[in-house]
Amino acid sequence: MGKINVTRVILGGLVAGLIINISEYVLNIYVVAEESAAIMERMGLPPVGMHQIVWFLALTFLMGILIVFLYAGLRPRFGAGAKTAAIAGVAVWLVAMMGGVSDLIIGLVPANLLVLTGAWSLVETVVAAIVGAWLYQESA
Repeated sequence: MGKINVTRVILGGLVAGLIINISEYVLNIYVVAEESAAIMERMGLPPVGMHQIVWFLALTFLMGILIVFLYAGLRPRFGAGAKTAAIAGVAVWLVAMMGGVSDLIIGLVPANLLVLTGAWSLVETVVAAIVGAWLYQESA
């Protein structure tokens, strides 16, 4: 069992983060923009601006790195490949969904929006995990 290749974790993680960021752009600009804007207005908040978007982008790249790091840690137990990458992606997705479920519980988001965005993000996270894992290689 080799050591975790930090360079490859970062490389795979940045690619995974890029995939998620592109997917989130499509989701938030073309699929749920109107409903999200209505929620912000109902809460008396201004539309999401560039300052928030920069934070979202950075956090998503960090999430990609976390997914590939988790994949690297799971490889010795589950083996290399798409199945292990999917496990890492689903694990990170479950943690991320806790915030969304909390927003649903307190009434910030409607259930239909959470289901749609949750399903979308599950697919994008697993795809990103598989691609990021494909770029990962153990250290010699």
